[in-house]
Amino acid sequence: MNKDFPLTGIGSVAMHAAGHEHAEYAHLTPIFATSTFTFDSAQQGSDRFAGADKTRIYSRWGNPTFTAAEKTIAALETFGLKNPDGSQLEVKALLHASGQAAMTTLFLGTLKAGDTVLSHYSLYGGTYELMNKVLAATGVHTILIDMHDLNLVEDTIRKNTSIKLLHIETPANPTIQCVDIEAVSGIAKQHGLLVSVDNTFATPYLQQPFRYEVDFVFHSTTKFLNGHGTAIGGVLLGRDLALMNTAMWKWHVLLGGNSNPFDAFLLGQGMKTLELRMDRHCDNAMKVAEYLSAHPAIAHVNYTGLASHPDHAIAARQMKHPGAVMSYELKGGLNAGKKFTDALQMCIRAVSLGTVDTLISHPASMSHLSVPKEEREKYGITDGLIRMSVGIENIHDIISDLEQALAKA
Repeated sequence: MNKDFPLTGIGSVAMHAAGHEHAEYAHLTPIFATSTFTFDSAQQGSDRFAGADKTRIYSRWGNPTFTAAEKTIAALETFGLKNPDGSQLEVKALLHASGQAAMTTLFLGTLKAGDTVLSHYSLYGGTYELMNKVLAATGVHTILIDMHDLNLVEDTIRKNTSIKLLHIETPANPTIQCVDIEAVSGIAKQHGLLVSVDNTFATPYLQQPFRYEVDFVFHSTTKFLNGHGTAIGGVLLGRDLALMNTAMWKWHVLLGGNSNPFDAFLLGQGMKTLELRMDRHCDNAMKVAEYLSAHPAIAHVNYTGLASHPDHAIAARQMKHPGAVMSYELKGGLNAGKKFTDALQMCIRAVSLGTVDTLISHPASMSHLSVPKEEREKYGITDGLIRMSVGIENIHDIISDLEQALAKA
């Protein structure tokens, strides 16, 4: 493809952003299954070590299969976004072995002992533990507040001069809470603070945080970007290209959280259908949410597509569509949650999300079993809460399975 050809659709970007100039004229990016790369001469080796592009030295440092996936994700996150001078916004992506690895690079690359990260309630459990166990052990503090209260955000920043980074997860897991990225980022920028956004649930197809001047965007690529549950991965993107190519890259390679060629290849293939998948995911999710909200066994549904959700207006402003993940409360509590989950016939009982098939989990008896009830309930994870990642199956089959399972709960 001619690099100067203007792509006007995000689906085209997902397929062509990485280019097609591959070895032996391969149509698809090959799996460069090699630990190291050869040099034609000592000078070429020296040039590669001295240059900005270190993707052809050693695969912990970089690999062409990684690069193709990184270019695609960066292009998706910046599609249609411009700099103040009208030029195309560019960001740098670093592909990791997992979302946790990417998050670790983000935190350790921006924070040091004595610093504080400001975030909100209802975070992904792995992020919460990383903050309160790993970061705490390095002397980095965490403050969690309700970021819906912008006055509280401002007041907390003023009272805690050690805050260096604001981390936002929106929509959040599993309550689907949304944070106003533009408003919170605006406050942070007034105080010279960094802002990172976990965009895993939304994907760049539904939400582009860089539109709101944030510094970093994070994804667990395991989820919707891969889309098929075939590989673990994570990515960290940053708008400061010099920082991402130097200090952040150095943290990344020294921590050793690099991806591998096969997982990067699977990610690249999965992203080609992102637009098609997300349209079907979202259409199905809206219909499921409407069905569940009217069901007598359901106390309430957490889905920002419903006007009843407290963050409905926020999501409508910053997202193209509310997405494919929801949670809902069964009136029967813990036992009802277990019975409902056991009765499923087609929907899959599993943690994780973003795969083409529908995944359902019961946090109180699964992912949050070891968390004290009082602790998890503070974050809205109650006994009867069900989390659902709506797949792309026939909508009638999804609802029929929910209906028969709810009758047995």
